[in-house]
Amino acid sequence: MHSISEGAPSPLGASYDGKGVNFALFSQHATGVELCLFDKEGERESLRIAVPHKTEHVWHIYVDGLAPGQLYGYRVHGPYDPNHGHRFNPHKLLIDPYAHLLSGRLRWHDSMWGYRIGSQRADLTMDRRDSARYMPKCVVDEPAHFWGEDRHPRVPWRDTVIYEAHVKGLTELHPDVPKAARGTYAALSHPKVIEHLHKIGVTAIELLPIHAFVDDRFLVEKNLKNYWGYSTLGYFAPEPRYLGDQGVNGFKAAIRALHDAGIEVLMDVVYNHTCEGNHLGPTLSFRGIDNQVYYKAPPDDPRHCWDSTGTGNTLDLSHPRVLQLALDSLRHWVEHYHIDGFRFDLAPSLARDPYEFNSRSGFLQAVGQDPVLSRVKLIAEPWDLGEGGYRIGHFPHRWSEWNDQFRDTVRAFWRGDEAQLPSLGRVLTGSRETYEPSGRHPWASVNFITSHDGFTLQDLVSYNDRHNEANGEDNRDGHSHNLSWNHGSEGPTSDPEINGRRARQKRNFLATLIFAQGVPMLLMGDELSRTQNGNNNAYAQDNETNWLNWREGRAFDPGLETFVANAMKIRGEYRAFRRKNFMSGAPAAGSSGLKDIYWLVPEGREMTTEDWHDGLRRTIAMQFGNDSPDGHRFLLMLNAFHDPVDFHLPADFPCTKWAVLFDTRADEGLVKDNAPVLEPGGQYTVPGRTLVLFKHAG
Repeated sequence: MHSISEGAPSPLGASYDGKGVNFALFSQHATGVELCLFDKEGERESLRIAVPHKTEHVWHIYVDGLAPGQLYGYRVHGPYDPNHGHRFNPHKLLIDPYAHLLSGRLRWHDSMWGYRIGSQRADLTMDRRDSARYMPKCVVDEPAHFWGEDRHPRVPWRDTVIYEAHVKGLTELHPDVPKAARGTYAALSHPKVIEHLHKIGVTAIELLPIHAFVDDRFLVEKNLKNYWGYSTLGYFAPEPRYLGDQGVNGFKAAIRALHDAGIEVLMDVVYNHTCEGNHLGPTLSFRGIDNQVYYKAPPDDPRHCWDSTGTGNTLDLSHPRVLQLALDSLRHWVEHYHIDGFRFDLAPSLARDPYEFNSRSGFLQAVGQDPVLSRVKLIAEPWDLGEGGYRIGHFPHRWSEWNDQFRDTVRAFWRGDEAQLPSLGRVLTGSRETYEPSGRHPWASVNFITSHDGFTLQDLVSYNDRHNEANGEDNRDGHSHNLSWNHGSEGPTSDPEINGRRARQKRNFLATLIFAQGVPMLLMGDELSRTQNGNNNAYAQDNETNWLNWREGRAFDPGLETFVANAMKIRGEYRAFRRKNFMSGAPAAGSSGLKDIYWLVPEGREMTTEDWHDGLRRTIAMQFGNDSPDGHRFLLMLNAFHDPVDFHLPADFPCTKWAVLFDTRADEGLVKDNAPVLEPGGQYTVPGRTLVLFKHAG
């Protein structure tokens, strides 16, 4: 028998000290807690221990003789009173919210619901079946890990290039990664993967959710999986399906290897909701531990969940213990895994205090003053699905934000839509109107053309409509407003003219993204023409629809990868593309009176107010320099019109000669030999749907 003592209420979770394990679980409304220990296979409950000690709503106990690897879970007693928000049910085995590791996969069964499924009674009759055999088990982890000389790269925001990727999708089909390692955390550090990231100029890899998550029951019943992972079960545990033979040490080794290569590791995190769904969802963890505390309820209806996320529930970060959970989790990933930053899914939900968004919410203030979290990169997805949930530009200092206005404007401009120039001017220069009022810099704008949610770049230029039939929802899911264009044929085609136009448009999109002010974010595989066959909501496709096919991608458009690499090299070499301050139209520092930006029209003059509001204009040029006195200036011409446009340079234009440096007609972008030179008073014909970058040449 194990000797048992009172233990301590802190830290929460299971903590091994070399002799035994301290267990601590918060539940404000519970009347009793039982610790359940399991055999090493997780099939048999070997010991159940009542936890008699409670300090400030934390139930705690110390069990001598337990060691890392011990499997456990909880049963929590309390009122089963759904009408008042209480859903305690000791027949359900519960995951410890602070578990650092999970073992086994969740196998859906009706016993996971706290009430009898199909019950029509108003009180939702309690279900007394035991769910333990179908549940994953918590694992007592080994806290020690030798990181050696690992250091956070701490790449400045202005130099950051983000690559949004999926752990499995990135490496599952990589021909150089050993088959046993493909799709695992360890594969992220394969030399060929790192070599590729370096080649295309990536400084940070942003991983889709790797908090432990579940495959939703409705997906399993359709033989699908939750590929994206936005259905969190545990906020401290890495998703087990990617562990591979090396386990968590393989993940830590991968992070160190990426750091050694100067690449940061960012996590996409989902603290806005959990996998337990609405008031009719299963009881897996939070709902059974203290439903009334963890989930927001409508003020006058505690039976139901208040939902600003579109998933059925919303975590209540206005409660101090739930806020503590989120902060403890974030610090855990920084301190124990050396994570360099986070992208927060549906971030306004985290700052609803309790129901309305507040830029001074407890969560945002706590993160801002935290000595650990205030030093890492913080990125908001600045919208949720609740009323007043579109909050772009409203996050505080040190936060950057996904800028969907950049995405939509650039897509519409290159498609040839009318009246795009005012918006294009704003997003090319870092969305000053959005971010400068709060005292932020251009890097507050994370610019993107594509992300995991929507078309890939190849599909953006190949499909007019979504094709999501494989998701099993009769093609009703996913966005319908894609601002895409198939260039004359829906889907793949052998027509060389159409494929040529598509190749040019891909390059236009990528060059616009890379040369704009702000932080560029690439979607995994866009540089290799990855396609999802027109599926713009491929969240449930854990198959070749989502996996990056390295061989086929490189063969389909051989020059595109180098095109991206060349554009990124220009961006990295010249600070004019990575400004600290917004452009204002005033003289630039050290530029002999030159303004930091000039906007030009093809007629050979600076743009007027009337030009900006001429909805039929689809051609524009910007001449700009950086905010330091190194003298580099550039002239960027963008022609979204289908025909060539003659661009006249004003005779009195500042600077003399301009040499073509980059052209989206070129397969690899760079113009190396016999680069055309443009002088004041001269003319340059910009082909239809083409971007050309000139560099001042004297």
